[in-house]
Amino acid sequence: MLKIHTTHSTPSRASTVANAELLCNVTRADLPLHCPMPGTTSWNSHPRVYLSFDGQERTNCPYCGTEYVLSKD
Repeated sequence: MLKIHTTHSTPSRASTVANAELLCNVTRADLPLHCPMPGTTSWNSHPRVYLSFDGQERTNCPYCGTEYVLSKD
């Protein structure tokens, strides 16, 4: 039988925002950029989508709204 552990404490921000920090700073080494980023949990992920900065410094994920900021380095 599968046992599921639950807690009744106040949920953290990480558990209420689907796999996302609302703002992620990235570098050119992270390109090509996709969301969700490596290391995020799979149970609450959306499909992988590649993002383009199109000459801008910022871009947003169309699924979760996470904003990515490309550093100037």
